[in-house]
Amino acid sequence: MDQGINVKKTAFATFLIIGTAWMFDALDVGLLSFIMPIVGKAWGLTNSQTGLISSVSTIGMICGGFYFGHLADRIGRKNTLIITLLMFSLGNVVLAAAVGFKSFLVIRFFVGMGLGGELPVAATYISDLYQGNKRSQMLIMADSFWAIGWLIASFLSFLFSTQIGWRGLLLVTALTGFFAIMMRRNIQEISHVQTKRVVLGQALKKSFHGKTILLWIAWLMVMFSYYGMFMWLPSIMLARGNSVIESFGYTTIIVVAQLPGYYLAAWLAGKIKTKYVFAIYMLGTALGAIMFGNVSSSTLTVIAGCLLSFFNLGAYGAIIALTPTLYETDVRGTMTGMAQGMGRIGAVVGPLLVGIWIDQHVSINMIFLIFMISLIIGSVAVLALPEPGKNEGAHAE
Repeated sequence: MDQGINVKKTAFATFLIIGTAWMFDALDVGLLSFIMPIVGKAWGLTNSQTGLISSVSTIGMICGGFYFGHLADRIGRKNTLIITLLMFSLGNVVLAAAVGFKSFLVIRFFVGMGLGGELPVAATYISDLYQGNKRSQMLIMADSFWAIGWLIASFLSFLFSTQIGWRGLLLVTALTGFFAIMMRRNIQEISHVQTKRVVLGQALKKSFHGKTILLWIAWLMVMFSYYGMFMWLPSIMLARGNSVIESFGYTTIIVVAQLPGYYLAAWLAGKIKTKYVFAIYMLGTALGAIMFGNVSSSTLTVIAGCLLSFFNLGAYGAIIALTPTLYETDVRGTMTGMAQGMGRIGAVVGPLLVGIWIDQHVSINMIFLIFMISLIIGSVAVLALPEPGKNEGAHAE
């Protein structure tokens, strides 16, 4: 009995540490969305060039997801997680010293690799800790730390962007490096997970089925919509006549709506199948997208943005919860990293297309109509997935 309680306490303590790492990842991505218009203005960039900042970062995340997800199956989750945290924290220190647009893009690619590697490895780690509905709930709750990271990024940008500038905001992420050192001492490798020298091609041959294609489509659509909408949210607020500070303030309010969205999704995951939670939230996001694209006043923009935020991030949490359960333990890191990496193709295309469309004077309501269609496609893809099998897991029920 006491041993079971201790296992649960250890698992929950590890969950909190992994969730905090997730938060730092979101802090970095959130800060990037806020500094994009500042960097663009400082260097006289076009909207297309500004969108390229996000897209290059996401290309790095694709490479990081592929590489580090596979590495986690070979050398273990813990060591891989620490490597990714150090890579993007130290990379941002170098990025803060960038002297021009081209060098900024090159450095940001490597920062993106660390970011893209951290998320699938963290999700795989938590998936190894829990089983059944508890696994889905804890994965969604872990992803709720993403909202906390974005919220911190919003507050930092709102309070300090005019005082310390974009370079100072980037240096804040250096704190992640200290956290990585602390993580090394306070979490243990999952004992029942055996690392193997699995060749990437072998992992794909073993696990690439129709469900993988459907899963990749869902990831593609959720990331295309999320990054396309949220990386441009502060800029859209500015375009609608708000000041920089007002835009950051409104975006902060919208980000707060992510938290109850996650918590409701986690509760639902204990009641119904995770793929149904995802479909419900994707359709809710589609409703929020069409509303956001068609409102004009600041008040209605914030209301529509809150609805968008509530559902979009809950959908994100649901697909993160669903993905590791579809694969066996020995290829779980590889296939989770592959799924997120494929999804990030949408994260590259989304912000880049929005910048191009804005430059070509495509209306905001038309842009968000496109996002609505993509969200519906993603929900249909997940509903077509077969039920996950019984995967091996830890005993922290």
